[in-house]
Amino acid sequence: MFDFLKKKPEKPQPARPADAPARSGFSPEDLARAFTVHQEEKQARLEAERAEGREAMRGTLGGTLFARSLGGLFSRNPKLDEDLLDEIETALITADVGVTATREILERMRKRMKARDFADAQALLTALRNDLLAMLKPVAKPLEIDAAAKPFVILTVGVNGVGKTTTIGKLARRFQLDGHTLMLAAGDTFRAAAVEQLKIWGERNNVAVIAQGQDADPASVAFDGLQAAKARGVDVLIADTAGRLHTQHGLMAELGKIRRVLGKVDARAPHEVLLVIDGTTGQNALNQLRQFHAAVNVTGLVVTKLDGTAKGGVLFALAREFGIPIRFIGLGEKPEDLRVFDPEGFVDALLPGTLGD
Repeated sequence: MFDFLKKKPEKPQPARPADAPARSGFSPEDLARAFTVHQEEKQARLEAERAEGREAMRGTLGGTLFARSLGGLFSRNPKLDEDLLDEIETALITADVGVTATREILERMRKRMKARDFADAQALLTALRNDLLAMLKPVAKPLEIDAAAKPFVILTVGVNGVGKTTTIGKLARRFQLDGHTLMLAAGDTFRAAAVEQLKIWGERNNVAVIAQGQDADPASVAFDGLQAAKARGVDVLIADTAGRLHTQHGLMAELGKIRRVLGKVDARAPHEVLLVIDGTTGQNALNQLRQFHAAVNVTGLVVTKLDGTAKGGVLFALAREFGIPIRFIGLGEKPEDLRVFDPEGFVDALLPGTLGD
């Protein structure tokens, strides 16, 4: 009775296509081939950039005091004697290579000269090139973005006027060319102009910028930036900070706070602490690095403004005393003027190739 009210058993339904394992449409061989092509294209671009960079360095660094002093010295085909070594010593110290590094180089040259290792001044010039290159090669380590970090957090620090915010914009463009997604955190809250400048760079590169009002807590901006970067799944977050003198202990302590706050969101953050140094500051750059390194553990350097106004030798002093990687150097105002540090190209741009050059 009332059998028509009883629910009829449902027929088994076939599995829907959506229940089947998802397929990418690409075989492992296709993916491997695509990865290989990507790596080859990246390597080709790096080699082209290196060639362009060496030409740019030769044109730009040729105006430095370092290049002019040694170029003038070797242009007259000097006699191989103690006077020549004294002139080289004066040129290196004047160009900010540093007293300690210079004396080490000259001591080796004097020993070799006494042992008659140098047939002529050209042989001595070659030895000088090799010594200078040996100082820089250990710190020539390009910045590698760890894809497993996501976001890879870069904290940029430095004193006032070194070109920190501009450097961030150039880095953003570079990382985009490498295929990374970006986000910027406007942590220089002391200057309204700095926030606007970073926003302009963001708009120019189609990169989101996380910002708060002027005088906001920089650590809060960094925190918001990292949270937003994680939520949106971007590859790289670059956090700006206010320029500060390395002697301002309160502001230096603030950098430590920013680092700790980032660490609360990601225990490994920041993954890179970049100190931006003005190449025209000379030996004062050593004091800057010493203080910033004590405050936030600097892991990489960007040396800017290495044009004709710079002496050119401070990189050797930094490398000799600290051994911290030099990631990039700045040779001009254009985005492409931020170059991966190439020690061979750098030294060759500072020295004449042969006597009489």
